[in-house]
Amino acid sequence: MRKTNACLALIFCLITFICTADSSCPINFDYVKRFPWNTSLCIEPMAENCCQTLEGLLGLGLSKHLKETSLFYLPNADAVYSCINDFRNKLVSMNLFPVCGYLTNDLVVNTSNCAGIATTRDWDDKVGSSSKLDASCNSDFIGMTQCSSCLEAVSKVSSKLASFNRHSTKCYNYTLLYAASNMNEHGLDYIRAAACMFRLPLSNLAYTTGSKGLSKTKILKIAFGLFGALIGVLAAGVVIIIHRKSKFIREQNAFHEEYVRGVKAKVLPNTGAKWFNIGELEEATGGFSQRNLIGQGGYGIVYKGVLLDGTVVAIKKLLDLDTNEDDVDFTNEAEIISKIRHRNLLVLRGFCVTSDAIRGNRRFLVYDFMSNGSLDECLFNSRSISNRQVLNWPMRKNIILDVAKGLAYLHYGIKPAIYHRDIKLTNILLDSDMKARLADFGLAKQITEGQSHITTRVAGTYGYLAPEYALYGQLTEKSDVYSFGIIVLEILSGRKVLGTSDSSTVLITDWAWDHVKSGNVDEIFDSTVREDGPKIVMERFVHVGLLCAHVMVPHRPTISDALKMLEGDIDIPGLPERPLPLSHESYRF
Repeated sequence: MRKTNACLALIFCLITFICTADSSCPINFDYVKRFPWNTSLCIEPMAENCCQTLEGLLGLGLSKHLKETSLFYLPNADAVYSCINDFRNKLVSMNLFPVCGYLTNDLVVNTSNCAGIATTRDWDDKVGSSSKLDASCNSDFIGMTQCSSCLEAVSKVSSKLASFNRHSTKCYNYTLLYAASNMNEHGLDYIRAAACMFRLPLSNLAYTTGSKGLSKTKILKIAFGLFGALIGVLAAGVVIIIHRKSKFIREQNAFHEEYVRGVKAKVLPNTGAKWFNIGELEEATGGFSQRNLIGQGGYGIVYKGVLLDGTVVAIKKLLDLDTNEDDVDFTNEAEIISKIRHRNLLVLRGFCVTSDAIRGNRRFLVYDFMSNGSLDECLFNSRSISNRQVLNWPMRKNIILDVAKGLAYLHYGIKPAIYHRDIKLTNILLDSDMKARLADFGLAKQITEGQSHITTRVAGTYGYLAPEYALYGQLTEKSDVYSFGIIVLEILSGRKVLGTSDSSTVLITDWAWDHVKSGNVDEIFDSTVREDGPKIVMERFVHVGLLCAHVMVPHRPTISDALKMLEGDIDIPGLPERPLPLSHESYRF
């Protein structure tokens, strides 16, 4: 339940301090001996995978504690020390070697960890007493499908909670603890549930004997079989039941087939994208195995796959917590992106829709695989690219030009125009040659011929939204231009769109404008590229970025003119003054 890079710290270093703790541990760790986990992983000192297993075992205890007290994590540091000591002593009594350290602060309840949540009452205020977790995690966890369904629901709920602050990993842990403590009808000792939620390896005994609930099921089946053999009259009842069940299955199959036909009918004929069947995608990804998982977010999970012809693809599985909304996003993205072809837009290979009574409705989009990932990863996650170089000035310049060209195609290269609505670093992907491709058209809007703007629900990412769109829902081509200006400044500076200064949030445009106004343009550039290119060209890119991201719509250029400015084909007008940022001292009382 803490970051794995702390696993190698020896817990023996904590013994002296632990023993002085005044507070007793509120968790009874007797379950450590009862639960059929694979203890062989921790028999030898420094055994591989031991720490990860003990994390899951400790998580099981924390979920029991949440069930009993309604409190996420432990009340104070003394309780943490006492619990770690009890947990370790229990393991030592089993002749095991728990040589793992625990981050004390990660186990103390804290409202700053995830959306202000500390108790189940806080959870109900943020999420509600009923959510998709009820349906997805209240199962018998037979097979990987039900386990994956539960973990997908956990991921979806935690992503929504993470939007309240930046502790996305902790929100995932909070959601997992809540699901484990409240959703499983078989109780926390149910073997398959714990094995799924906490990734607990089970002993061979667990696989041969199963849980108590499973043994009772087998006994009931045997008793029912003997009873049925003795009383032949039940055979007629069995026939009736089978007949009714078959009818029900046929009706369900017809319902799911009708759903698939309905979704397909909404996607118009396209220029090359194909319909895949689910079997092709399962074979391409090894049954959607964890080893092929390359990313996930609030809208879906992305897997790497290899098609039968050898083509490497990225397969995005849309999460189905809200069927109607997800269908709209799916058909919108499938229809729009299948119509367009441009070297700076991500190519859609195809899509897949399937539905059945067990797995429900599933939707997939199949794209070309981008080997260098997203621009966000390259800029902020210290991710090395294929040629083992960091992003130098020529690369950053070309990426900005690539995005501008892709966006210009959407605005002027097709009729009617398309407004992307969600331009940000995570939606810019890099291929093996470091060419940028604009991706994720789930929120894109195609306007009616002759329209200057449309009024629509606000969608996108905070910080990248143009003010007039965020406030009034008025969407124009200049809304995308604003977002483009933001990413230009991010790429040049290596700085995120929202920063902090003196405990206040600072927008990157305000920060960059202050440097330009004071004559310190060099301070805007990432230190790795500050001496990497011609100053006059680099400053031109800064000015275009600020102009595109101006708060006043008339001051923003079209993306076509912005591209010409970047390439030096037309002059850049003087930078107009900007309103004072809300963090300015003039607004303080």
